[in-house]
Amino acid sequence: QVQLVESGGGLVQAGGSLRLSCVASGISTSDYTMSWYRQAPGKQRELVSTFTRGGSTDLADSVKGRFTISRDNATNTLYLQMNSLKPEDTANYYCKASRYGVSYWGKGTLVTVSS
Repeated sequence: QVQLVESGGGLVQAGGSLRLSCVASGISTSDYTMSWYRQAPGKQRELVSTFTRGGSTDLADSVKGRFTISRDNATNTLYLQMNSLKPEDTANYYCKASRYGVSYWGKGTLVTVSS
């Protein structure tokens, strides 16, 4: 059974930092494209960052220069380092693993940035 469990969310002031973690079980993160998505209240879920099977990464324009995605294959963990947080970063953050049209999602972790 595949499980993705996110953690690291919380309440932080604008300008602060958080590091999100997503621990995968039942799969090897190195075999999947791993992604972070977020969904703010009343808005659609949006892609934040991706770490492909080949090792390349990508970030949404809104978080470039502030967020960094990384992956530890030894521990099957995906990370999202978030710096210089803004109130508009407030959202539930979800981890996704995808490969060959099959996707698995975590249940999310809430990030709240106060102004």
